[in-house]
Amino acid sequence: MENRLTELEIRLALQDDLLDTLNRTVAQQQLQISQLQQELRGLYQHLQSLEPGARHLPAQEIPPHY
Repeated sequence: MENRLTELEIRLALQDDLLDTLNRTVAQQQLQISQLQQELRGLYQHLQSLEPGARHLPAQEIPPHY
């Protein structure tokens, strides 16, 4: 019975450690997502501030050999 209790305590400690690690990972990812959203908003605002003729994307251009 003592071995089973010890085994359960070990498993609980490992699960607590894993949960803490996962929580830190999720928090870091949320911070990265927030930073990327802020950068995307900045790029979108910059794109909107460009002259209408300057908004075309390079993929929309006809290559020079045509």
